[in-house]
Amino acid sequence: MNTAQEIDKNNLHSNEKLKSKRILSVDALRGFDMIWILGAEGVFAALFVITGWSWLQSLAMQMQHSIWHGVTAYDLIFPLFIFLAGVSLGISAKPINQYPVEKRKPLVLSSIKRLGLLMLLGVIYNHGWGTGIPLQLEEVRFASVLGRIGVAWFIAAMLCWYVSERIQWLTAGGILLGYWVLLTYIDISGFGGGDYSASGAINAWFDVKLLPGVSYQGLAIDPEGVLSNVTSIVNALAGVFAGRLMIKSAEQPSKLMLTLLISAVICLISGEAWDLIFPINKTLWTSSFVLVSVGYSLLLLVIFYYLFDVLKLTQLAKFFAVIGCNSIIIYLASSIVNWQYINNGLFGGVFVFFDNDRGTLISIATTVFLQWLFLYWLYQRKIFIKV
Repeated sequence: MNTAQEIDKNNLHSNEKLKSKRILSVDALRGFDMIWILGAEGVFAALFVITGWSWLQSLAMQMQHSIWHGVTAYDLIFPLFIFLAGVSLGISAKPINQYPVEKRKPLVLSSIKRLGLLMLLGVIYNHGWGTGIPLQLEEVRFASVLGRIGVAWFIAAMLCWYVSERIQWLTAGGILLGYWVLLTYIDISGFGGGDYSASGAINAWFDVKLLPGVSYQGLAIDPEGVLSNVTSIVNALAGVFAGRLMIKSAEQPSKLMLTLLISAVICLISGEAWDLIFPINKTLWTSSFVLVSVGYSLLLLVIFYYLFDVLKLTQLAKFFAVIGCNSIIIYLASSIVNWQYINNGLFGGVFVFFDNDRGTLISIATTVFLQWLFLYWLYQRKIFIKV
């Protein structure tokens, strides 16, 4: 092997190693994101009841969705997950013409299957046909969190494979501006035209006319409805841009963190400014909400990159990565597995030694721990169920 070949081989191994590290960081952040869904969001409320400390009540309120306009920490969990799906895509994806010809069609077919599977799993998470067989399609809630993740990831992947980076940036900007124009200036049958309410926004018309089955709690606008899928694509694209930057600036961590930090600040300021005329709203997934959620996602990415790629706190990374490596499966299991029943069966005898408030806190901790142990069992055996 000549010197040039040795250099190319070393560079290849170096790039693969860097991608592996980035994936660990992303998995850790994804695990941190997921742990709140698994039950940890109730910790602050339980601690407030025990201590009476007002700042814990404030944190507990952040673990609830905003009533309509505005944003809480809990509102950011979902867009962060979509963002991280984009980061992984930005790290690994390349233009379709750079793949061997024989791999291009299977790659696209695999992405279509992934989209379909996520949409199916979303229906299962929603408990599908609540009345059981015979199947009543009008009783199914087809819109779902997993379905939205699938749509955002799929469109972002198609853009990564088939159009230039410049077109991807223009697409992201066009979606944000176009969505604002649509909700603000377009009126269809009395919906829209600047009405951002739960019953008058143009999203309600789309969900009533185009969304099959039932909506969430029978609401006029489903939180994962038809129209708001469009802007969630930008969350995924923002992740793509961040993932690419992580690879390109792998040898300059300080520059990378500064760039991500500046980008986060720009997004947050822009989103808050846009909120003055186009309210931050998770259910509508407004353009201002996209910018704010991307801003916070970037901030968290900087923190996790610093902790796990600069300071190399690998043991802490592993704790969260255990969750992140099988995030879709544990999310699905959080709906179809009665973890509280299992928890009570194992630890119910312990809870009786504590008063109700402390027993609730311990129950939350043990429920999350049981789920983590299950994921750790998979992690140790290198069982990673990818969808």
